[in-house]
Amino acid sequence: MMTAMEAPIPAEQLTIVPANEASWDDLAAIFGTTDSGRCQCQRFKVVGWIWRDSTQEERTAMLRAQTACGDPNAAATSGLVAYVDDEPAGWVAVEPRTAYPKLRTSRVPWTGRYQDKDDDEIWAVTCFVVRKRYRGRGLTYPLARATIDFARERGAGRSRPTR
Repeated sequence: MMTAMEAPIPAEQLTIVPANEASWDDLAAIFGTTDSGRCQCQRFKVVGWIWRDSTQEERTAMLRAQTACGDPNAAATSGLVAYVDDEPAGWVAVEPRTAYPKLRTSRVPWTGRYQDKDDDEIWAVTCFVVRKRYRGRGLTYPLARATIDFARERGAGRSRPTR
């Protein structure tokens, strides 16, 4: 039997906004002190030895700049923030695949694919973070669905494979 805490989050309680429309404090509350809090969604952005030499503070500053939190008029942002009853609950990182240099050199996303690695119309989702009290309640599903419209509104296309 499900308890109230385990029940899926009702759609009417959920709001998902681009990160630049959320506050930095809200995003920081989602990241908290979890493992993802250490990465700050920079694992696929910062390459090789630079990653090993980067500090928590540097990665946090990079995420803050990439999200443009608190600036609804920002030209770009790097993800979406989910709220449950106005409480910050989850995050998803989504940008053009070209924004993630480590994806370019990783074998996994390219196996069996023939797309141009420099095609800005192909987007990638690289990270989900859900606050502990909202885990196991289906929050990643609406976050994932929201990335589709978000990316398409910002130029994601249906690039055709090249051989």
